[in-house]
Amino acid sequence: MSNARVEPGPADDDRAGARRAAMVQRLRELGAVRGEDVARAFSTVPRHLFAPGASLEAAYAPENTVLVRRDDTGALVSTVSAPHIQAMMLEQVQVRPGMRVLEVGSGGYNAALLAELVGPSGAVTTVDIDPEVVDRARSCLAAAGYDQVTVVLADADAGVPDRAPFDLVLVTTGMWDIPPAFTDQLAPGGRLVIPLRLRGLTRSVVFESAGGRLVSRGYELCSFVPVRGVGAHPDEVIRLDGDDAAIRFEDPPDADPVLVRQAVSWPRVEVWSSASVGEDGSFEGLLLWLATGLDNFGLLMARPAAVARGVVGHAWPLGIPTIVGKGSFAYLALSPKAPGQTSREFGVYAHGPDAEALAERMAARIRTWDGGSLTARIEAFPADAPDLVLPAGAVVLDRRHRRLAVSWPTATDLPN
Repeated sequence: MSNARVEPGPADDDRAGARRAAMVQRLRELGAVRGEDVARAFSTVPRHLFAPGASLEAAYAPENTVLVRRDDTGALVSTVSAPHIQAMMLEQVQVRPGMRVLEVGSGGYNAALLAELVGPSGAVTTVDIDPEVVDRARSCLAAAGYDQVTVVLADADAGVPDRAPFDLVLVTTGMWDIPPAFTDQLAPGGRLVIPLRLRGLTRSVVFESAGGRLVSRGYELCSFVPVRGVGAHPDEVIRLDGDDAAIRFEDPPDADPVLVRQAVSWPRVEVWSSASVGEDGSFEGLLLWLATGLDNFGLLMARPAAVARGVVGHAWPLGIPTIVGKGSFAYLALSPKAPGQTSREFGVYAHGPDAEALAERMAARIRTWDGGSLTARIEAFPADAPDLVLPAGAVVLDRRHRRLAVSWPTATDLPN
């Protein structure tokens, strides 16, 4: 908990308290906050002190990410994550008093929430590679009265061995791999929560150790800025329309970037799947289903300007599932909204000489999705694990430190 009460003032008056209360209420309505301990933490920590320059409205908006710092190229390298994402992750791991916690990525606000949850008998360490981010986190934590949090300047790939072991390692940057230090520094029975990139999609995965590997105990949709330093893994990019439309891949696709770019000029082919989703239904499970079942998978990132020019049919904030061929591309679509309609059909838009075949391939995968009950099991094995120990039928993503195996067992096959 905070060591010092924040004195009321222009930046933290009754209006800030009212904003905090409204934020917590909305987080409850969204299902992001479920427990009273997490609600108390969000009600206590003055978020606006960690978002200097942001208005009270922006600081306490439940679904708003506060942009903190960009690098010399303009790339976003530090944020204060949206409250609903932070609440979701804290509920995932069930932080308890007395825990020792390592946070990877130092915005400051999340570390203060963790300090509230672990209490005076626990300990929170937060680490970041960026000196400016670290200095800012230290300053904000001190101003808010959380100087018991230890802030470390280092590449998190090595963890923080001097402060280990940890009951929880909570990562708040997008990771392509899982460094050995994250698990080596876990106490027995400890948990790792990590925003793991799986063919471009990011899921906040809760891992526990089991039999020499990590096994997922649940995951949630999320989005974080990518990690920097040793663990960085730049995307491969095929630009369709300058900066307004591009397909991003975790690994180089089997495609000719020039021909894929030229495919934009081909007429659009549409293939519809007969599978649908309710108007208010979630289909984020379909995205991972497509990513793990289709080769040359990427995410189409588009701006409204590209939609207005007819380059692409639509734009989604976290990207559109896309596959490419040698000189064609196809991406997920939804039928237009119609008055009185309660569901929308999944389809595929495609361009290029092989558009029809590519669209049919994606549509066939869509038809095999069961509409929501399937939950993936994600397991992380050592990089030298032989194929024979991997789950049968799993999609295997080989990383530098791990072999990630994604499979789709039935509910009765999931671990206890």
